[in-house]
Amino acid sequence: MLNRMVQRHEERLDAVFHALADPTRRGMLHSLTGGERSIGELAAPFRMSFAGASKHVKVLERAGLVHRTVEGRTHRCRLAPQPLAGALDWLRFYERFWTDSLDALERELRKPAAPRKRGAAHE
Repeated sequence: MLNRMVQRHEERLDAVFHALADPTRRGMLHSLTGGERSIGELAAPFRMSFAGASKHVKVLERAGLVHRTVEGRTHRCRLAPQPLAGALDWLRFYERFWTDSLDALERELRKPAAPRKRGAAHE
């Protein structure tokens, strides 16, 4: 049971990073931070067709980042930011790694330089 839960979490994380890997989809998500948008409104800044924008929205939906409702012929999308929390947790682990690594580098760089030996080769 636990193994299946971990696998689902990893699949969701893969889907989120896949969705975020595309600049058009990131732009669409950014647009949705301002509120609900139709697919036509999401497509407009990218000069793409409804069909093209709809394909991007489907990727965002699979990742759980967007909820779509259909009102007649209008497809309305709204941001669902919850899956971003899992991605943020994953990134935070590496943030700590890089912070620790950069702090260690800074400590090394701040150490006084060792005196040079006379007669050492010139650079």
